[in-house]
Amino acid sequence: MRTIVYLLLPLLFLHVSAQRWTPFDHQPKQPTQEGSMRLVGDLPTSGRVEVYHDGQWGTVCDDGWDVAEAQVVCRQMGFPGAISVTSGGQYGEGSGPVWLDDMNCEGSESSLSECSFKGWGVTDCTHKEDAGVTCDTGKNITSNRQFSVDNSLGLSDDLGLLFDSGDGCDFSINVRDLSEEAELTICVHSMILRIYPELNITKESRNLTVDVGKTCHPHVSAFLRYLYTRQIDVSITSAQCLHQLSFIFGVKKLMEDVGRVFTSLLPEDNTFQTQVSMYEYGVRTGDLVLQENVLQYLSWNCEFLISSPLWSTISFNMMDALLQRSDLVVEDEAFLLEALERWIRDKSDQISSEQQASLLNHIRFLLIPVDKLYEMQFSSSVLHQNHEKLYLTGLLRGFQFNALPFSKIRNKMDNMSYDYLPRIYTDEWSLIINDTTNNYPYYQYNYGQNNRIQTFSTPAHPSALYKEKTVQWQAQVFLSVQECSNHGLYSCDSFPVTRFLAYGNQNSYADTIRFSNKLILTCKNQKNIFHVQEFKNSMAVIPNNSSMGLPNPCPDDYSFRFVVRPEYI
Repeated sequence: MRTIVYLLLPLLFLHVSAQRWTPFDHQPKQPTQEGSMRLVGDLPTSGRVEVYHDGQWGTVCDDGWDVAEAQVVCRQMGFPGAISVTSGGQYGEGSGPVWLDDMNCEGSESSLSECSFKGWGVTDCTHKEDAGVTCDTGKNITSNRQFSVDNSLGLSDDLGLLFDSGDGCDFSINVRDLSEEAELTICVHSMILRIYPELNITKESRNLTVDVGKTCHPHVSAFLRYLYTRQIDVSITSAQCLHQLSFIFGVKKLMEDVGRVFTSLLPEDNTFQTQVSMYEYGVRTGDLVLQENVLQYLSWNCEFLISSPLWSTISFNMMDALLQRSDLVVEDEAFLLEALERWIRDKSDQISSEQQASLLNHIRFLLIPVDKLYEMQFSSSVLHQNHEKLYLTGLLRGFQFNALPFSKIRNKMDNMSYDYLPRIYTDEWSLIINDTTNNYPYYQYNYGQNNRIQTFSTPAHPSALYKEKTVQWQAQVFLSVQECSNHGLYSCDSFPVTRFLAYGNQNSYADTIRFSNKLILTCKNQKNIFHVQEFKNSMAVIPNNSSMGLPNPCPDDYSFRFVVRPEYI
């Protein structure tokens, strides 16, 4: 026994708060409204189709159930499409009413209730005919990918063998799902748990009950084994469950490690389903690092999130957090305002007037192009109608910012907080270089035929006062020492390396405007952004895979986007 106690001492890093918990649900709660959809099954991407009507969840009969109907369901839930359909109650029989029968969809409808059907609740079906689907999560998801976490620090492997054998176990951990329909019991050693005072495990204690979603049950054993060995393999399918269990048990180190695994998965789901789910889960568990990592990725890919079906489903908290950020990559500020309008229309009465006003306050009217400001004063948008005074105040400030010299408004800047700070606008402020092939002979560099060196012009600032005052820019991408030296650079240590140079009148604005330019990296054949960095002394060296915040999905096949970002100083 003394040997076991000695081996267990390094496990004192755990902190657990109570003997019985009801944790947050495994999946984010979606707003329940008329016509909402859900899938009931072991995985979030497949299951029995259920629809919300008249305050109650019900099923769909498989009569007429085909690929077109499945495509509508999956897209309505934020997936890019459907993989397959099922019939005959293969995902289990539902318990509510059979709401829909004889479905007939074209496949282009935005919701299942827009398709042709008999009528709500009009059916001759039983739950033995409940329909189901399997949705496509995006071609880049790799569900069997593994990440190893090792915090053992020399801890004996014998503890893992002790857990595996169950020899001498004297304490039961009862794992239930939230509906109490399934239960799993695992025998462990009370000596492990009694080391942690916050568990309140006494010599008389014989069991502990933990409630988690049914889909997490297969991962509980691996988590408990981690308490013995501090080693575990994390996959896409297990990551959120392990994070949830770490939160319940207070295993902060594992929670942080699994949170980093979450981050590595962000670029793998181009539907944004994973990212939105991660953020809401991070809010519920109080994991600020996870929240920030997800928000940064969604900010970089804001344009694509806005155009995805997930945009209308994101929560007020996520919208509020996104609109306060300056690293949003969007066409321009007017584009963002239009997206907010659409989100509010889709949410209808789910968003209060106070919440609408707080979101409108995050719009940076000062940076909306003056021609669009002019058009907006005649609009009849939801925000204009519901918050006319606030909306018109924003327009007035925008006109003032565009019409008055900076010297006149400098003393008011502190009161504007970030209103005058640009986001990462791409409309007339960026240039893309796609050519990353290293096949140019030496003479081409001297004759300007290298497609990786391009020039373009931008205004000096978004303000109308600077609209006609342009700055000439040259964007350069170098793939070899020879290319660097040909252009006067003799310290290129890694490749690719980029340079962004300004010509012309830039220096004449040095006392008023600074340029915090950005480099955006995507893969050539994909749209999602996986890295954004600043230029320092006009240079940006592309970091390697280990030093990037996100994994590099295409290390030899970049698309480079050079973005000019001027701001008043």
